[in-house]
Amino acid sequence: MRLKIFYNYSPNFNPIKRKTSQIKFLIFHYTGIKKESDAIKKLTSFKSDVSCHYFIKKNGETFVMVPDLYVAWHAGKSRWKHLNYINRYSIGIEINNPGHEYNYKKFSKKQIQSLIKLSKILIKKYKIKSKNILGHSDIAPERKKDPGEKFPWKELAKQDIGLWHSLSTQSLKKNRKIELDKVSKKMFYNNLSKIGYVIKKTENSKNRKFNNYIIKAFQRRFRQELVNGELDKECLIISNNLAKKFS
Repeated sequence: MRLKIFYNYSPNFNPIKRKTSQIKFLIFHYTGIKKESDAIKKLTSFKSDVSCHYFIKKNGETFVMVPDLYVAWHAGKSRWKHLNYINRYSIGIEINNPGHEYNYKKFSKKQIQSLIKLSKILIKKYKIKSKNILGHSDIAPERKKDPGEKFPWKELAKQDIGLWHSLSTQSLKKNRKIELDKVSKKMFYNNLSKIGYVIKKTENSKNRKFNNYIIKAFQRRFRQELVNGELDKECLIISNNLAKKFS
């Protein structure tokens, strides 16, 4: 699978090389900056303290910014299952898109084509499991929304890039906005823990707010038609299906 790669190196990375066996995750991001040129400038600036391994332009051109075996600074404070600081274990791919603050757009076909090619190369090279292909909002839900509800997770899953539920949209919609009882809510949160999201179990206002961010992250990933942060039967059914796939 051929993919033409360009180079625009960032100075922002950890200088000690890691082993190939440490690379376990692919993390997808959008840039969240109005202009593509400004996004590239930020990711390659000494002053920014951020970077990524790969950058995909709107026209599909793909750049290496940090070589794979160095830790890039793309995930920040992050957690998935028992792991903290996901930068150590991941390759970060930034896809140019203005994001939610600046007229969030659909990703271009050329971007997604390049992303598919790049992801397949990396999955094969580092033996990355489908359940370890995540979005930034999955691992940092209280801070991030990217790559967002317009990111084509379902289409990527058909290419064996990430996971998606195996339920029909028509059957799911019948259960939308049907409220859950306490037992069902607990089941939903248990499912999210099995998937990998970190849930705050103590019930107080701060933790409820945090869990609300996680619900939205789950919806942006797996119920993209409606991201409202509210639990319903549709979310529970999807989580039941996914908990088995992520286990």
